[in-house]
Amino acid sequence: MSSNIQKMIVTCALPYSNNSLHLGHMLEHIQADIWVRYQKMQKHKVFFICADDAHGTPIMLQAKKFKKTPEEIIQKIKIEHQKDLSDFHIHYDNYHTTHSKENKKLLILIYRRLKQNGFIKSRIIYQFYDIKENIFLPDRFIKGNCPKCKANNQYGDNCEICGATYNPTDLVNPKSTISNSIPIIKKSKHLFFDLPYFSNMLHTWINSGTLQKEIVNKTKEWIQLGLQEWNISRDSPYFGFKIPNVLNKYFYVWLDAPIGYMGTFQNLCNKKDNIVFDDFWKTNSVHGLYHFIGKDIIYFHTLFWPAILEGSKFRKPTNIFVHGHLMVNGQKMSKSRGTFIKTRDYLQYLDADCLRYYYASKLSSNIKDINFDTENFVKKINTDIVNKIVNLASRNASFIHKYFQGYLSNKILHQELYHIFIYAKKDIENAFHIRETNKVIQKVIFLVNLANQYINQQAPWSISEKKEKNKKLHNICSMGIHLFYIIMIYLKPILPSLANKVETFLNTSLSWENIQKPLLSHKIRPFRILFKRIQINEVNNIFYKK
Repeated sequence: MSSNIQKMIVTCALPYSNNSLHLGHMLEHIQADIWVRYQKMQKHKVFFICADDAHGTPIMLQAKKFKKTPEEIIQKIKIEHQKDLSDFHIHYDNYHTTHSKENKKLLILIYRRLKQNGFIKSRIIYQFYDIKENIFLPDRFIKGNCPKCKANNQYGDNCEICGATYNPTDLVNPKSTISNSIPIIKKSKHLFFDLPYFSNMLHTWINSGTLQKEIVNKTKEWIQLGLQEWNISRDSPYFGFKIPNVLNKYFYVWLDAPIGYMGTFQNLCNKKDNIVFDDFWKTNSVHGLYHFIGKDIIYFHTLFWPAILEGSKFRKPTNIFVHGHLMVNGQKMSKSRGTFIKTRDYLQYLDADCLRYYYASKLSSNIKDINFDTENFVKKINTDIVNKIVNLASRNASFIHKYFQGYLSNKILHQELYHIFIYAKKDIENAFHIRETNKVIQKVIFLVNLANQYINQQAPWSISEKKEKNKKLHNICSMGIHLFYIIMIYLKPILPSLANKVETFLNTSLSWENIQKPLLSHKIRPFRILFKRIQINEVNNIFYKK
């Protein structure tokens, strides 16, 4: 365990307030939660925070459709999101919303600093306007033919077929997705953030070890192509925060969303007297700031966000950890194929720890997509957790309770094997730290296989002498429990629910600093079923229900 105790803020990307969480969201939240739990087991001071991204046109339109206020919509979704995350054992130190007084105050402060420093420009632009709905159309509410490859049904900002990016007004045969009408082009004055000014700073920053290699290369490409000024304003009607002293203009949701990290932390500071906001957000802060995000939003986090922070005299992130997307049986998640699964639908059938373990076995520090293979999922959970890990405990605990009143022996029988488990700590710590949880799982399964081989070779069930007084039997089964104990300490960040049951069973806490302290002459409780085998039909009920 590191003797250098650190303080840090850790965030996930903010879920949008217009819909339920799905298993794709959970990939990120689980990855971050595992990393945070490990850091906390190392005694680091971690503030794990997140919030709902509560502004924008979609929420405004959804409220109109259901005859509710946007505030009612976002409050209902926030409660649902928090419940889903909690039931997956993802424990945020604070879960807030971007529609908050803290976020508004920081947003206006940052805007005024940027403006004072000359980084806000204004100019007339031409946009699509829906004359039926009397609304300027965001990029995602216009569809038409790609101006480059002519593919139809493409959004107003980029083509999913050829990858081209363009202005919405370049679309061929545009249509409003709100009213299905043909929009007109209308001019409007907007505010822009001078992103190109920060090109040199960004080039230096992205090469400072902050980003994964693949993300550095992609961000370099964007800088080399030439950064564009960024439109930070939106026309009324819009659900968001009004821009001070500008008529009928609102801040663009992608400006106030990342500032929501700061607003959420400020809200936490307001609740707790011993946390000082400036200690973490001033430019010379030595504390860590870590963002977990998906690869679809790297442009906002590796270019806009650090530039905004630099321009307004706040600190930049220590690291941005990017992960890939979730695939299901080798394909993108799809509602029509029944593979776009809400977290609540999953939780109706299966334990949250199953998904946490499966994701952990796949996740690494790269940005490759993660494939959820339903058959492999069932096999992995039953083989690894039930047949190997939990079985190691049950097969030894039965002897301990039947013949030794629940007490473990007073010695470690095979020191060489025991030390293999203890000395695995360094590799496992390193794998956790660099987010290579797939390597943690590989190492743990290697160890549990060794433990089960040891029990098979020693064959405690075949010892025929009077078992109540047989020291060899006592030592063998106690050894099995000790190896299980070490394995569960390593798995505690990944399997918090199982770890909690194991702590009750073993009558002790699973703490990193106690890995090298065996439970000599220690009383454990009678073994109870710790984990249930899962069936393929349970998984199919989730993924392929009609």
